[in-house]
Amino acid sequence: MVNKQKILIVDDDNNIAELISLYLTKECFETLIVNDGESALTAVDTFAPNLILLDLMLPGIDGYQVCREVRAKSATPIIMLSAKGEIFDKVLGLELGADDYMEKPFDSKELVARVKAVLRRYKQAPAAAVQEDVKVVEYPDLIINQTNYSVIYMGKHIDMPPKELELLYFLASSPNHVFTREQLLDQIWGYEYIGDTRTVDVHIKRLREKIKDHASWKISTIWGIGYKFEVRQS
Repeated sequence: MVNKQKILIVDDDNNIAELISLYLTKECFETLIVNDGESALTAVDTFAPNLILLDLMLPGIDGYQVCREVRAKSATPIIMLSAKGEIFDKVLGLELGADDYMEKPFDSKELVARVKAVLRRYKQAPAAAVQEDVKVVEYPDLIINQTNYSVIYMGKHIDMPPKELELLYFLASSPNHVFTREQLLDQIWGYEYIGDTRTVDVHIKRLREKIKDHASWKISTIWGIGYKFEVRQS
């Protein structure tokens, strides 16, 4: 018997949470509902969800802080849910490590589709790694291993969510090749992703915070086009 994938639903409106749970249960997911941030952090350890649906406006610890604390110890996919539709709120959520962002009210079919798409992206890379040769790119003071999902920078292991690592590996695998934001969005997030190119900018910003420019290489912005992993000629 195949184990059901587990979804943690974090929302202080129990009516909405129950409705979401109903949609997901019909799709053969196992769900757990909690109504505040503190309970969510406990459930991450005890329930061990495959994905978290996280409302931003929670009593006590808000959704942003929950996202920060989850990301400090886990790469579990997070889809943020919020009645806030401002670009600032979306970007902040992505900067904190969320994998997707949905505005309330949302369509049940779209919610289920996004949950499935995020889980599919999260599972694809490790499964592919079993069948393929080891995927490693090396530069001075930087080793990116997409087979075991590790990054070593300046001799230290760097914690990095899957999509950040995939984006870095993809760029570094084609040095000095310029990719548009649309190409990167399609390559890393897939054609099913329902979002915009700002997602790429947010992830590049996070990468630059962890991986600083090196004398031999850097992540360069090509204004009006996109990005490239620039390798400097000696």
